[in-house]
Amino acid sequence: MAKTKTAFFCQNCGAQFARWQGQCNSCKEWNTLVEEVIEKEEKAPVWNAHPSQTSSKRIAKPQRLQEIEITKEIRLKTADEELNRVLGGGIVPGSLTLLGGEPGIGKSTLMLQVALKLPFKTLYVSGEESLQQIKMRAERIGNKEANCFILSETKTQNIFQQIKELNPDVLVIDSIQTLHTAHVESSAGSVSQIRECTSELIQFAKNSNVPVLIIGHINKEGSIAGPKVLEHMVDTVLQFEGDRNHVYRILRAHKNRFGSTHELGIYEMLAAGLREVSNPSEILISKSAENLSGTAIAATLEGIRPLMIEIQALVSSAVYGTPQRSATGYNAKRLNMLLAVLEKRAGFRLGAKDVFLNITGGISVDDPAIDLGVIAAILSSNEDEPIPNNICFAAEIGLAGEIRPISKAEQRIIEAEKLGFAAIVISKESKIPKKDFNIQIKQVGKIEDVVDFLF
Repeated sequence: MAKTKTAFFCQNCGAQFARWQGQCNSCKEWNTLVEEVIEKEEKAPVWNAHPSQTSSKRIAKPQRLQEIEITKEIRLKTADEELNRVLGGGIVPGSLTLLGGEPGIGKSTLMLQVALKLPFKTLYVSGEESLQQIKMRAERIGNKEANCFILSETKTQNIFQQIKELNPDVLVIDSIQTLHTAHVESSAGSVSQIRECTSELIQFAKNSNVPVLIIGHINKEGSIAGPKVLEHMVDTVLQFEGDRNHVYRILRAHKNRFGSTHELGIYEMLAAGLREVSNPSEILISKSAENLSGTAIAATLEGIRPLMIEIQALVSSAVYGTPQRSATGYNAKRLNMLLAVLEKRAGFRLGAKDVFLNITGGISVDDPAIDLGVIAAILSSNEDEPIPNNICFAAEIGLAGEIRPISKAEQRIIEAEKLGFAAIVISKESKIPKKDFNIQIKQVGKIEDVVDFLF
């Protein structure tokens, strides 16, 4: 009888060790090594699109850079325009896309909704829900597509057997932590199982040119559960963010080999599924009829998409002596810097006052172009004078108190004009093309100019 072989794997980074030790030498985390049973045997390929070509495998040869031919990339367009934008134009054949997010955020709903609306033959494999549960969710979404097939299975060998019989165009796995393969003798969700199952899916995707969409759980730190090597193996890593107490969800790309990682997709969670929000400014700007102090509108960019966001500030006297500085959706260190600029360069005494800042809509923004909007909101709250809600801001603040230009100012001006704003405040150094805009463009050079314009 063969001796059972075991090894110790780090549950954080996936590093392998021959014996147990307290600290992982790779990621320096403590008490993360777990013993797992491994099997070092030669196994047949899980998926082989052309069985007759196994013996005569072509050997790759080096080519000059000038000799390499570039072919146009073909993408599978989905009915979800937000997903297409985040992926860079659609799903690339033969690619692996990993979608992560908190429990209950809507990962399965999003993937099932995409699978039901695809015009291609799609296989949706679920290891977490029964066929009846998926049927109930599909009826709630309200889309009955004949090209979507549902399979409730967790063993990869059985899944690939059904794939050979069905021959789908797109494969969806929900989720990678529930799959297990017979080639590794450890429980589902372990480091070795996740790594082996992902390797088999990669082998299938590259050989058959079928795109694979994988759902992954996240741990309490917010990163995708399993070894970090999982994110290196796949082509695209998407993160589905949001608060379960709010209806809006944000889809971001943390890694994308076929497009930009700066794009943003916004959804609204409804009883009938996820609704695409084509105009994000409708959820990021409140529709209050009266003007309130401490509120300003700033123009920002997510990738190539301009967004108008509402910034709220509250400035009050410090009750307990030590002033508080709190920011939600904005960098707290940058807030302290802007407050120091107001104190030093503009003469506003905010050192003994509490300052609270909030970006509405539950999104986080790190674009320096909203600096002017942040300062306008703070000054409005400090003076207790509202800013007209038809004015927006787009400029960066320097340490000397100067208003610095920002990139792609024309796109922000066009978006503000499209949404009906009467004026936009930008830097006088910004280069604007000679066009006739139906919006007043106020160009300022220092913070004092902004104060004179507003108050």
